Amino acid sequence: MSLRTVIEDQYKEAIKSKNTNEINTLRLIKSAIKDKDIASRSNNKNNQISEEEILSLLQSLVKQRRDSIESFKVASRQDLIIIEEAEIEIISNFLPKQLSESEIEVLISKIIETNNFESLKDMGKLMNELKTNHSGGIDMALAGKIAKLKLSK
Repeated sequence: MSLRTVIEDQYKEAIKSKNTNEINTLRLIKSAIKDKDIASRSNNKNNQISEEEILSLLQSLVKQRRDSIESFKVASRQDLIIIEEAEIEIISNFLPKQLSESEIEVLISKIIETNNFESLKDMGKLMNELKTNHSGGIDMALAGKIAKLKLSK
């Protein structure tokens, strides 16, 4: 079953159960996907974005919420932090299981060893490898920090 269908089905269930937070978050997801579809059509591509592009979009939505949480912490707005965390949880349900920090470290070490990456000059190649083969399964910001540490040693 496609990710679009799963999101639509969950949206219908949320409406039936009258779960306002879930309804609003799923509407936001559907709207973001529709915006990308429209942009894709205007660029003379396909009518709809691919599953990979939807996963990427969902990851960026989670990242936006994490960034907002950091801002809300500075402003001491616990009420808004709770809302953002709930949205992250709903969005994350559609993403593949994310690797832990230690699993990302092992993966990056393996890629560095396999490809003989030695310095920060290889950072782009390493990140490209991660994005190509492990997109959706890892937090790229965290992976970037870990990769930078490992390559600068």
